[in-house]
Amino acid sequence: MTSSTPSSAAPPPPGTPVSPAPTRLKPLRSLTARRKGETHRVASPLELFFDLCFVVAIAQAGIQLVHAVAESHAGEGILNYAMVFFAIWWAWMNFTWFASAYDNDDVLYRIVTLVQIAGVLVLAAGISRAFEDHEFVAVWLGYAIMRFALSLQWLRVAWSAEGAERTMALRYAAGVLICQIGWLGLLILPEDGRAWLFLVMAPLEMCVPVYAEKEHPTSWHPHHIAERYGLFTIIVLGETIAAATVAVKSGIDENDALGELLPIAVGGLLIVFAAWWIYFVVPIHGHLRSSRQAFLWGYGHYVVFASAAAIGAGLEVAVEQAVGEAHISTLAASAAVTLPTALYLLAVWILHARHFKVGLAQQLVLPVAALLVICSTLLGEWAVLTAGLVLALAVAVATGTTLTARLVARESRESPGRASSAVM
Repeated sequence: MTSSTPSSAAPPPPGTPVSPAPTRLKPLRSLTARRKGETHRVASPLELFFDLCFVVAIAQAGIQLVHAVAESHAGEGILNYAMVFFAIWWAWMNFTWFASAYDNDDVLYRIVTLVQIAGVLVLAAGISRAFEDHEFVAVWLGYAIMRFALSLQWLRVAWSAEGAERTMALRYAAGVLICQIGWLGLLILPEDGRAWLFLVMAPLEMCVPVYAEKEHPTSWHPHHIAERYGLFTIIVLGETIAAATVAVKSGIDENDALGELLPIAVGGLLIVFAAWWIYFVVPIHGHLRSSRQAFLWGYGHYVVFASAAAIGAGLEVAVEQAVGEAHISTLAASAAVTLPTALYLLAVWILHARHFKVGLAQQLVLPVAALLVICSTLLGEWAVLTAGLVLALAVAVATGTTLTARLVARESRESPGRASSAVM
């Protein structure tokens, strides 16, 4: 009988390729830069989990914005929303770009990232008190946890690097900590001074990456960054749909007002579907060719994310007003949807679409759509539905012109003479 033990196994024939033994990764590794041209770079499960937890904080901010607008405190609510959303967005963005350049996925990296997630959950728990009682202790503490964890990551980079890269990492770590000290003003300044503190500290925060990377830019990955921003956009739009669905369900259950809510529900779905379509109609990674372009594009997404989340809050306000639970006019409720929608269109056009449009007609599609959405505010209970139809029409026009442009470009590559006659 032939033995089945490994020692009696026949050796492979000569010339047969032998698979290398799997490399055992150490639990703690140097935090060194990844290659910018790395192939098949995609978001990791930890990054997706990170995004999901951040949306919890965005949802809390949206809920408080709904309450503020519905109670006729729109100005105060928008200011608090802008400050809280900046803390959420900036912490998310800093981690995203850091991970694109330095994710080594060792044990300490994972633990520190989970600490950052814990920080955003603390921040989310304090959002209601920040809006209602103007108490920012929990918000500041949650933000501090996230920022200290990020500083630790940069110190790890400095420990593993040398020269200009080490200087860059130390600048990041110091800048993050210094700015965190500045945010202490939220706890000690009077309420009237907090808005001025925000106007000072937010630009200072955004100057840290510019200063830190002026001599040695990080090796962020264009495809990875574009995917990360796209995934977060999807998650924020998904939260908008969820919030609007809950609002419509509550209105139907408590008031049996299907006739009043149906135009809002249909218009809201059209707005969100079109918002997704417009964002992803062009491949933006090809535009991210330099750090300067990437900084402007990344910073501009504060408006994209904030307005996308505010659309959901606006839909909730419109539902509450339609069933008589919001103490505002129909015009104000309509504006709560149309204004963030128009802002979203303009932001996506500036950051994305205009770089891929050819000719004045293509360039004007989204700006004109934004103007028409604003004008639809005056249509009362039909404002949301009209805005949704405007966006659906904009998608149809934009998609048609984009496909035409791509077809002409393809024909020009295949047959220059035939393409010339096609565009005449």
